Amino acid sequence: MTNTIAYCNGRFLPPEEIRISPDDRGFLFGDGVYEVIRSYGGRLFALQPHLARMADGLRALRIDDVDVNRVGTVAEQLLAKNGADREALVYIQVTRGAAPRMHAFPADTTPTVFARVMPFVPKGDPRTGVSVITVPELRWARCDIKSIALLPNCLANQRARDAGAQEAIFVRDGVAIEGTATTFFAVLDGKVRTAPESNYILPGVTRRIVLKLCVELGIPSAEKPIFVEELGRVQELFLAGTTVEVMPIVQIDGRAVGEGSPGPIARRLLEAFRSRTMTPTPL
Repeated sequence: MTNTIAYCNGRFLPPEEIRISPDDRGFLFGDGVYEVIRSYGGRLFALQPHLARMADGLRALRIDDVDVNRVGTVAEQLLAKNGADREALVYIQVTRGAAPRMHAFPADTTPTVFARVMPFVPKGDPRTGVSVITVPELRWARCDIKSIALLPNCLANQRARDAGAQEAIFVRDGVAIEGTATTFFAVLDGKVRTAPESNYILPGVTRRIVLKLCVELGIPSAEKPIFVEELGRVQELFLAGTTVEVMPIVQIDGRAVGEGSPGPIARRLLEAFRSRTMTPTPL
């Protein structure tokens, strides 16, 4: 993958030639949404669910006049232009656009649409699993919007890296909710659990696929809170997300999870998930 062509506001051009106004509200306020979509063998995986989530976020932020289907076409064109016939990531960002700085929404602003292809770099090895830490929830109350304003996520993830871990799990009112960039799952008494959808978690695309796979594989599952006090007796923990697929957790806050190695349910779900990435319609 050469990764020499990006997209901005109707033009395909090298990234170094892209110019964004210093008055862009994405730069000034974090006023926008984004998606990261993975490709397998040159095909974008779960493209439509990602675009649907972007459309929901744009509606929530009242950013109009963006054709998300056209954005999807741009993403596919970018893959072709960059020769991404293997695994890659496509990053798409839409902001409200450029306007004089003021908090209230400006009138007649043209949204800024930017996209680029990035090489896929694995985040951990599912054969050995990863370690995580728990951190207090410090984010806003609309985590269901995939906003570009990610400073609390960045701070928490850096805290994990400083502790020698790969991910941080947010805890709100005694409940382990989700990671900084992943969905959090537990296996307790043989049942897969993850936090129910609400304004406090992102409706993950991979999360939805994993829950469907549980049904198809006959694995008991439930969208039910995972309390911190339960973490000491789980059989398995794992993450799910675009950049990690299904990633076993072998240590949390310095304590081993289960036997300290990837568990059978996570391994089974990962195998099924990777098989699903080869199908045109994953959901």
